[in-house]
Amino acid sequence: MHPHLGRSRRDFLTDSFGGFGALALTSLFATDTRGSDPLAPKVPHFAAKAKSVIFLFMAGGPSHIDTFDPKPLLNKLNGQPRPAEFGEAKYQFVPKGAKLLGSARTFGKHGKSGIEVSDLFPNTAKCIDDIAVVRSVYCDKVVHSAAQYELFSGRVVPGFPSMASWITYGLGSESQSLPGYVVMPDPRGALEAGQPMYSNGFLPAVYQPTMLGSGTRPIRNLDLPSGVTPTERQKTVKLIRDLNQAGEEDDELAARIRSYDLAFKMQTEAPELFDISKEKKETLDLYGVDTKPTDDYGRRCLLARRLVEKGVRFVVVVSGGGAGNMQWDAHKDIEENHKRMAGQTDKPVAGLLTDLKRRGLLDSTLVLWGGEFGRSPEAQDGVGRDHHNLGFTMWLAGGGVKGGQAVGATDAIGLRAVEEPYHVRDVHTTILHQLGLDQEKLTFPHLGRRERLTLVEGKVIKRIV
Repeated sequence: MHPHLGRSRRDFLTDSFGGFGALALTSLFATDTRGSDPLAPKVPHFAAKAKSVIFLFMAGGPSHIDTFDPKPLLNKLNGQPRPAEFGEAKYQFVPKGAKLLGSARTFGKHGKSGIEVSDLFPNTAKCIDDIAVVRSVYCDKVVHSAAQYELFSGRVVPGFPSMASWITYGLGSESQSLPGYVVMPDPRGALEAGQPMYSNGFLPAVYQPTMLGSGTRPIRNLDLPSGVTPTERQKTVKLIRDLNQAGEEDDELAARIRSYDLAFKMQTEAPELFDISKEKKETLDLYGVDTKPTDDYGRRCLLARRLVEKGVRFVVVVSGGGAGNMQWDAHKDIEENHKRMAGQTDKPVAGLLTDLKRRGLLDSTLVLWGGEFGRSPEAQDGVGRDHHNLGFTMWLAGGGVKGGQAVGATDAIGLRAVEEPYHVRDVHTTILHQLGLDQEKLTFPHLGRRERLTLVEGKVIKRIV
């Protein structure tokens, strides 16, 4: 026998198959580790058009009649009481018999589709052929907090999961080193409904949002402390995990354990993602970064693109925060408020759509734009507009949505959705549909009932999908 081949064929086969078995066992362990993760990617109920969602939340309620829903008759009736044939409406601050307020905005037809867009959005107007404008959305409440809860969770009270939590529950996340669901609030302050509108409600805590900050450091302490190596940090995380797992199993504790693991992964893998300084100047300029007044919202929109590019499932980018006039809540002066808010967001929004499209990401990323309601045709104190829930505009783009069309309509003064009215739960249903999720199958047992995002009904806006 050759001195270097001192093993029989039987020994060789035994060792070889033992090695194959070890490889298989390693594979199973890897599968089990990822499979036990509640945010592991899940197969949708049917073929999906979109993989992720970016919600451009215009908090406070942008005026539909000053943005995407022109009303020439309203301008003709400016200063007159609302004609009786349009019916009644309940408002918070506008008294009965208030005078109608025409729009000072100029509308122009844009793109091959010729959809009319206000001069507040000259940049977004250039993307209109990729946008489906839904002019007949309505909701149930006319106060901020209840309407915000309904917009995010389909219910008018807190305690129910947001649509993003439902979606991450149904689909998981495609990233192991980033959160599945991210919210980027406006740095100027909190909103009326507060953080509960974004929450996971009664869904397991692992589906709660990760709240990011603003500016150049959206996540604090992302870098490892000076002198601490990744190996040392990994040992610390393992110790914390072992100590936590020594107690009784608990949903909140399990979520906390995962948050430590995720934080470690982000410290080792994500710093580069949040550093936008390596982006080309042309890209930064596209979003309006380093330029006032678009720098803040532009940074957050650019980060939203980078997040979905890395597998984050749902990103909310909020415009508006703090006191009412710092939102799209134009009670005092619709002109001053909307010029300022649109000036901060128009270029970043158009930059996001353009950037997603040229990178091939718009096909798989569903973009939603809108607020919790619209604004009243009547004037508040002569120059402002009150909250309005009976008919308003939202728009969608990408993710299999057929752009270049306007769907539905409000009446001639923008008071009420009269043609193809769609409740906000229909918007939810449409988003689920594009992600391959069946609203009747995406359920969770709670207090003896299988709850779902869309309550007991919801229809897909078929004309736009």
